[in-house]
Amino acid sequence: MSDTPTDGELVRQARNGSEAAFGLLVKRYQRPAYAVALSVTGRHEDAEDAAQESFLVALSRLEECRSPDRFGGWLMTIVRNRSKNLIRRESLRETDQVPPGARSRAPTPDKVTENLELRELLQGALAVLPEVQRQIVLLHDLEGWKHREIAKRLDLPSGTVRSHLHFARKALRQALEGEPGVPEILRKAL
Repeated sequence: MSDTPTDGELVRQARNGSEAAFGLLVKRYQRPAYAVALSVTGRHEDAEDAAQESFLVALSRLEECRSPDRFGGWLMTIVRNRSKNLIRRESLRETDQVPPGARSRAPTPDKVTENLELRELLQGALAVLPEVQRQIVLLHDLEGWKHREIAKRLDLPSGTVRSHLHFARKALRQALEGEPGVPEILRKAL
């Protein structure tokens, strides 16, 4: 028998005031929360903000988690919602006029590297995928989650996860086909 506590056990301990238990939940779900947030926001900084905000919301609403053993799915729903809210807030800010002398967020030409260009290509290709497919690709290929883990966390049948992953990779291959600068190893991975 494993000494690793289940999500349900940690949620119950956190509800009873254990900061350490909630800390373990954060540690367990920090990367997946970031991956899901990134799949929605498409920007590193926004994904970090949304994931962090989601943990604060989860802590304040822990009593509302009806199925403590399914904490991961509940948290990922919060992450998706917070990420969407962040995008809405950002789009409202972007309609404001930019003050004179404000610095651009775009990287300067001397900082643009091959890796950055590749990242942009991948993010562009990921952006055209439906949200659920982006989440599945990021959780599976970036985080190394198994199909059944993704299915459980996103509350989807395992076969549906496999199907989404298959079609997402196919779409990514098509989007990156003919793009210069895409390493052969990446083409083969898709």
